[in-house]
Amino acid sequence: MKVTSAEIVISAVKPDQYPGEALPEFALAGRSNVGKSSFINKMLNRKNLARTSSKPGKTQTLNFYLINEMLHFVDVPGYGYAKVSKKEREAWGKMLEKYLTSREQLKAVLLIVDLRHPPTNDDIMMYDFLKHYEIPCIVVATKADKIPKTKRQQHFKKTKEALNLDPNDQIILFSSETGEGKETAWGVLQSYMK
Repeated sequence: MKVTSAEIVISAVKPDQYPGEALPEFALAGRSNVGKSSFINKMLNRKNLARTSSKPGKTQTLNFYLINEMLHFVDVPGYGYAKVSKKEREAWGKMLEKYLTSREQLKAVLLIVDLRHPPTNDDIMMYDFLKHYEIPCIVVATKADKIPKTKRQQHFKKTKEALNLDPNDQIILFSSETGEGKETAWGVLQSYMK
């Protein structure tokens, strides 16, 4: 898909702040520092639309990006970051759960994992949560360029096994450095928009 326009339209914390249009939405979930912002920027051909940060746990709201006036990416708070108070984490969890389980416009969740490491317990919990609520899930394994081609298959296999990946769920190898997987990801997203 050719992206001609992309902008952040709102950072929301509760449902009455969500955009009103009935456009398809794709939420991006993943642990802090996994490369969600880099993924968004690469997919949208923008350098700094989604702010990347050296400080994990920066996203504390649901950030809605309007793309080509036809769909939204929704960047959700990263999980698994220790420096955030337990109370804050619980508040994010409630906000996230409410959005994921009640938003009609949500077409699928992109679960962003780091291909270099096996999925964390938090990744596995998030995947299980999505399966429990029957929310479509697309796994995006980022930082693929950091793994030699000869070792990719074994990392790929470890990711699938750790998540106990449903055979119907897709896993996309992605690199925000080289753009690998970008066209595949757009193809998969478009299949959910029909």
